[in-house]
Amino acid sequence: MDIASFRDFWDLVTTVWREGVYGVDISHVLLALFIFAIFIALRNLFTRFVLAALKRGAAKTKTDVDDRIVAALYDPIRFVPIVMGVFFATSVLDLEEGTRIFFYNVNRSLVAFTLFWALHRMTTPVGMVLLKAKGVLTLAMVEWIIKAAKIAFIALGAATIFELWGIAVGPIIAGLGLFGVALALGAQDLFKNLIGGLFVIGERRFNAGDWICVDGVVEGTVQQIGFRTTTVRRFDRAPVYVPNARLADNAVTNFSRMSHRRIRWMVGVEYRTTLEQLKQIRDGIERYIHESEEFAKPTEVPTFVRIDSFNDSSIDIMIYCFTNTIVWGDWLEIKERLAYTIKEIVEGAGTSFAFPSRSLYLETLPDAPEVFPLSPPPDKGSAETASKA
Repeated sequence: MDIASFRDFWDLVTTVWREGVYGVDISHVLLALFIFAIFIALRNLFTRFVLAALKRGAAKTKTDVDDRIVAALYDPIRFVPIVMGVFFATSVLDLEEGTRIFFYNVNRSLVAFTLFWALHRMTTPVGMVLLKAKGVLTLAMVEWIIKAAKIAFIALGAATIFELWGIAVGPIIAGLGLFGVALALGAQDLFKNLIGGLFVIGERRFNAGDWICVDGVVEGTVQQIGFRTTTVRRFDRAPVYVPNARLADNAVTNFSRMSHRRIRWMVGVEYRTTLEQLKQIRDGIERYIHESEEFAKPTEVPTFVRIDSFNDSSIDIMIYCFTNTIVWGDWLEIKERLAYTIKEIVEGAGTSFAFPSRSLYLETLPDAPEVFPLSPPPDKGSAETASKA
């Protein structure tokens, strides 16, 4: 082992050092790793400083939309130091042409990913601003717009990254178009439900939280209007997932949009009730309904208390009125108080309620047949002996 051998070994070490990692000097690789580590270490400090400044600026405004935007941008802002670390780390590397183009595309892809990620996260708080356009857009419409915008940003972001890497998006879209035609033929119900959902939202038949009834389908409270189905929670708390096409093609009763709730009763009193008693009962019920604040006034809705008909076993009084409340529980309490009042009025008039009854009248017909005795008549001779004794 001589000095020449050590010189050869040292030349080998220096060669490996200069071309150690894909032809890149190891010193440059270590420097790149050091720069990237610095940005990772400064990540929390950077995001804390930037977010604090953004939060202070948002707090000075009167609206809370900018506060929600700042909260939505938290994760994308934390990702910015990583993008910067990759960029500055790769910029110090002495790379070959092909490798340099590769890392250049990586940096551009990371920038595009961060931008579209931030736009995707901002969609929800910005979209909620549309709710302030009262009378134009409903909550369901805004939710659909937000979902569509998020899907659009994902698609645009993916297309942008593909184009950065030299992948033509046009032929892919054309191929997907042909595939979509074939898919549409086998997924007609899916698109029918999607279109049905658009009609439901566009016509504003109901919103989330409304109490609806679809005859033969479901009755309950709307939880969410989705792209394919609408979730309705029944009163037993069981969720029902109704295809939107069923809601678009069938009649839907929206009880939440009632202005009043109706009470329609037929109260029967006995036939022995006199004319004066009938007038007293009718006037008393009508007076209670007109004076109570719980019932809508006759100027707003039809209100009737009338002697309606002569039934088989009763004289019927029709009560037709509406309550101001549409809450079911409150409506039941009002009905209960009305029932108490009617009973007091009827009993105060000196009569009572009728109940189903039937009267049978028996009379002897002139040509009725003689009743056949159940036992033979006594002997005549025996009868005379008994009388003499």
